[in-house]
Amino acid sequence: MKNVGRIITCDADVAEGAAWLANTQPRFADALQATGPLPLRLRADGFDALIGAIISQQVSVASANAMSAKMDAQGLTHEAAIISAGEEGLRAAGLSRQKIRYALALAQSGIDYDALRDVPNDEVIKTLTAIPGVGTWTAQIYAMFSLGRADVFAEGDLALQEAAKTLFDLPVRPKPKQLAQMAEAWSPWRSVAARALFSYYRVVKQREGIT
Repeated sequence: MKNVGRIITCDADVAEGAAWLANTQPRFADALQATGPLPLRLRADGFDALIGAIISQQVSVASANAMSAKMDAQGLTHEAAIISAGEEGLRAAGLSRQKIRYALALAQSGIDYDALRDVPNDEVIKTLTAIPGVGTWTAQIYAMFSLGRADVFAEGDLALQEAAKTLFDLPVRPKPKQLAQMAEAWSPWRSVAARALFSYYRVVKQREGIT
């Protein structure tokens, strides 16, 4: 695909990226020894992925699952249904005023999700972040795990920052700009570096950095 770069489609792709990182940066070899093989983490792309991200914002996993279950039960699973339900229908499904605004904005955005598969990473992120409620982190995670882009990194993620601080013996947790600069050395496998750091975070902190 033109200007898209490497796409991660299977465990072998992740393993290839992990081997490259370990060879390029010995600290990643240390991390991989602690974590073992990295997970593929691929998810479906499209509207469902983004509406799920909006529902999950700033709530517990249990609350997000409850809202998702209500929306599924009421058939609010695609753009037309959400637009038809409007504010009242979404409120009945348990969405807050802010989430209602975001859900309607996403449903009305007219994004061509198939076309997003064939455009450069920067354009994917620019397109998605133009929608209210879809921030840079959400767009980067979508590019990494729903589109399988091999060279995207979510420098604003606190778990990635904390994992980098520990792995690289930094005095303080790196700011997003600093971590983005560090991650430049991990190109063209920055998405695999993120998988490694998420897994390392789980090992050293005994908790998940991303679900």
